[in-house]
Amino acid sequence: MGAEEVEGSLRDYLPLSLVHYHSSLRNYRAYGTLCLVHAIEGRAQELRRRTNGGQMMASGPKTDQGQATGASPSRLIDQRIRDLAGWRGETLARMRALILEADPEMTEEWKWRGTPVWSHHGIVCTGESYKSVVKLTFAKGARLPDPSHLFNSSLEGNTRRAIDIHEGEKVDPRAFKALVKAAVAQNSPPTRTKTVKAKPGASKAKPVRLLSKA
Repeated sequence: MGAEEVEGSLRDYLPLSLVHYHSSLRNYRAYGTLCLVHAIEGRAQELRRRTNGGQMMASGPKTDQGQATGASPSRLIDQRIRDLAGWRGETLARMRALILEADPEMTEEWKWRGTPVWSHHGIVCTGESYKSVVKLTFAKGARLPDPSHLFNSSLEGNTRRAIDIHEGEKVDPRAFKALVKAAVAQNSPPTRTKTVKAKPGASKAKPVRLLSKA
């Protein structure tokens, strides 16, 4: 039985208001299906526009390895400092310089869609920028000695510690560099003691027996 026949039967047995309700409901369902089809088609067109030769084009900096822009992590950090400008840019630039002075072998990375990271045998610290604070988070800060009490944030955890720097605040450069060096040492693999192996054919020393006098 078609939709028209159903409505004809309803007119014979139901009030006119219910017949109109059934017709409106059928139209509403058809309209909803049409909207869904248009939405799917629109999404497909958007994906096709962003596709180049069958591969998805990158939209902005990617995480970790191989940024979409092709720029090195150090250049991306340079750009972040320029974009921040003002006191936040100056603070991030100053702390970055101290980190690199403390460990010239430090590696700069760009992770998590826009976070400067400094690593040596693992992550040493990250440099995050917020509206009212520049935050330096040490990945293993809870294990580091901090006699100058530079850590003032993320103190409740068992792993990380952070330094929040607000506008106008300064961090003791000597104490900070000592903290960075301690973090690098914490990441360094333990040194193994070499065991001296005996040469082939060597025998252990035997005790000497004393001859008794006759």
